[in-house]
Amino acid sequence: MLRQFLGALGILTTLVPDRIVDVFEAIAVENPDENTVHSWFGPLIRAEGVVITFAALRGGRPYAWLMNVTGIFGAVLLFIPRVYEQIAGPLVYEDPESVEWNEHLTDGVRVIGAVYVLLALFDRRRRNGS
Repeated sequence: MLRQFLGALGILTTLVPDRIVDVFEAIAVENPDENTVHSWFGPLIRAEGVVITFAALRGGRPYAWLMNVTGIFGAVLLFIPRVYEQIAGPLVYEDPESVEWNEHLTDGVRVIGAVYVLLALFDRRRRNGS
């Protein structure tokens, strides 16, 4: 069921990357109208969606790889949530210093990190037959 959910999420990300950015900004940024997203960020999100969709549909090694990367990324978010701002700012915005992050972003990033770690652990356990 997780694979189907990730596949659907990948398809959604592939089809409407700009909407994904809008949702991200509505949740994470206090001043989204004052910031300019890099022109190449939408295609990058679309490419991420294609990779997620491929891994979810293919299963096997690509899916295991995706879940392992998800778990590692989740651990970073869980234990070092401020890294997210340091990475996301320059990755997403032309002027990352002008971004005013939501005051609750750190807590939200930790929760997302914990969910990613748990999903990766549950999937690993399933793959190992435990």
